[in-house]
Amino acid sequence: MRSLITRRLAHVLSSTHTAPSTSTIPTTDSHHLTHPSVHHQHKNSYIHGTSNIPLRNETLGQTLRNTTERVPDKEFCAFLKYPLRKTYEEFYHDARQMAASLYTLGLEKGDRVGVWGPNYYEWVVLQYACAFAGVIQVNVNPHYLHEELRFVMRKTGMKVLFAPKRHKHSNYVHTLIEAMPEMRRGKPGVGHIKSHDIPELRHIVLYGDDVPVHGAWVYSDLMNAAGTEERAKLEDMDRKLRPDEPVNMQFTSGTTGHPKGATLTHFGLNNNAYFAGIRLGWDREDHRICIPNPLYHCFGCAVGVINAVNHGQTVIFPSKSYHVPDIFEAIQNEKCTTMFGTPTMFIDVLKSPLMKQYDISSLRGGVIGGAPCPLALCEKMVKEMRMTDFAVIYGSTETSPLVTMSELHVDPFERIKSVGSVMPHQEIAIVDEYGVPVPTGAKGELWSRGYSTMLGYWADQDKTNLAVTRDRWYKSGDTAVMNEDGTINIVGRTRDMIVKGGENVYPTEVEQFLHKLDYVADAHMAHYKVPKYVLIKKESEFPLTISGKVKKFEIQKISKELLGLGTVKSHFTEVVDN
Repeated sequence: MRSLITRRLAHVLSSTHTAPSTSTIPTTDSHHLTHPSVHHQHKNSYIHGTSNIPLRNETLGQTLRNTTERVPDKEFCAFLKYPLRKTYEEFYHDARQMAASLYTLGLEKGDRVGVWGPNYYEWVVLQYACAFAGVIQVNVNPHYLHEELRFVMRKTGMKVLFAPKRHKHSNYVHTLIEAMPEMRRGKPGVGHIKSHDIPELRHIVLYGDDVPVHGAWVYSDLMNAAGTEERAKLEDMDRKLRPDEPVNMQFTSGTTGHPKGATLTHFGLNNNAYFAGIRLGWDREDHRICIPNPLYHCFGCAVGVINAVNHGQTVIFPSKSYHVPDIFEAIQNEKCTTMFGTPTMFIDVLKSPLMKQYDISSLRGGVIGGAPCPLALCEKMVKEMRMTDFAVIYGSTETSPLVTMSELHVDPFERIKSVGSVMPHQEIAIVDEYGVPVPTGAKGELWSRGYSTMLGYWADQDKTNLAVTRDRWYKSGDTAVMNEDGTINIVGRTRDMIVKGGENVYPTEVEQFLHKLDYVADAHMAHYKVPKYVLIKKESEFPLTISGKVKKFEIQKISKELLGLGTVKSHFTEVVDN
C-alpha cells in the first residue's frame, strides 16, 4: 500500500466546528489556498477562479485506485434498503471485476453502455466499471417509458443496457419488451439482442435477483464471466486510457423540450468533484453523506459519489428512490453529517412531522442545488436543521456540473444570499446580447468557460454550436448578476423572462417572494411584477422531472389553453399589461 499523501493541499474553507478531526485524510493548511479574484471589487462582470491547487490529471479509475490504497478498510458506501455495505477495497474489487467482464460482451473503447434505474449498488459499480473499461456510461432516466428509452438507445448507439427488473410501480422488463419485442423470443438468461429498430444494441443485462428472464443476461452471472484474456485487456486499458477522453453521457432533464446528451470527460467530472469537496472541507475531516438524489443526475453521481471517492468519504443511500421517512432514518441511524438535496427535497423534510421524532443532531452541513434555491428555505435549513456548513451550488449538466459554489468561511446567513463564487480554474462572465460583459450589478446571461465544459451534445453538432461558442464559452441560458465581491445571483432563465409594461420580470423573483410567506393570501411587491393571472394547482398536479424541476413547457401549454392564447412572445406565459 502506498503511504499517505504527504504533499500539502491548499484550501479556502475553515470549519466552524472545533471538534478534533478523526479523518484518515491528511490535515492541510487552511490558509494556504488563495482566490485573489473573489476578494477584489469588480467593475465589470468577468471573473477567473484562480487557485494554487493544481488540477488532477487522472482518470476516474486512477483516483479510485489511489484512494483505495490510502484507506482500503474505510466504509465507502451503505445502501440501506438491501441492506449492503462496502469498504473501498471491496468496491474497488467489484468495479474492476465488472470492468473486465464487460469485455466478454464484445465491448471496445468508446462504446456506449446504458445504465437505467434508480439508486442501486449495481449502478455505482457500473459507473466505475465503465470508467476502468474505457467505455462511455449513458445515464438513463429511471422514469423513461418505452418511446423515451428507444430515443436514447438510438441516439447514443448503445451496445449494452443494464437495468433492474422492477422498482415500485416501474416494470422495467415490461418497458424493455415494449421497446424491443424481440426479447420475448430470447432464451431465459441469454441476453443477445437483435432488434430491427435498435440495430446497434447487442445485450441486455438485468439485476435485482438471479432469476433468469427471456432475452436478458443475469447480472451476477456476468460479474463472474471475466477470464485471463479480459483481465489482461483491462490491464492494457489502464496504460492507454487518457483523462481527456469521454466517460459519461447525461441527458438534460428536458424542462424545455427534447433532451440532449451532454458528453463529459474523466478530467472534467473528476476535477469538478475534487474542488467541490475542498470547498466543503472534505479534504480535512471525515463525513457521512446522505444522498437521496437520483444517481442518474450529476448531483448524485458526480457531486456526491465522485466527490466522495476523491476525498475518501462515505456515502449513504437511504433508499432506492426518494422517500422522506427513509432520509430521517438514515440521518439518525448512520449519524450523517451532511445531506444533499434539491429545494423540493429540503422543503419536504422541513415540513415533515418526522422532524420532531428523529434525532438529526449529527447534521452540520448540506448541499442544495438542481433548481433555484429560495432564500427563505436556506434560512430555515440553517436555523431549524442547524446546517451551518451549508453550501448552495449552481451549474449545468453541460459543465460537469458546478460553476459556482458557496464558500464556508463566509457567515451562513450571508452565504445563502447567493449561489457562491466561481469554482477554481473556471471563468464566468455575465454578458449582454453581444457577448460583452455587463457592468457589475447589471443583469445579463451567465457564460462559463473551463476544463469542465462538455465535449458537446452527442451526435448533435448544431445544438452544440448553439450552446458552446467557438472560443469554448458555454451559454447557460440563465440570467444572473455578479456582485462586487464576485459572488453570483441567479435571477432566472433568460427564455422565461416576462415583459410587462416595458419591464422585465423573471418568475424566479416572484418565487423568491412567495417563499417568504407561510401561506399566500396576497402579494405586495413592485406593481409591474404582480401577475395578472395566477394558476392555482395542487402540489401533486405539477409536472416534475425526476430531479425536482417543474416541466415548464407543460405548464406553458396549460397556461395557453386556459388563457386562450394562440402564440406568446415569451417562452413562458405572457402576462399582458392591464
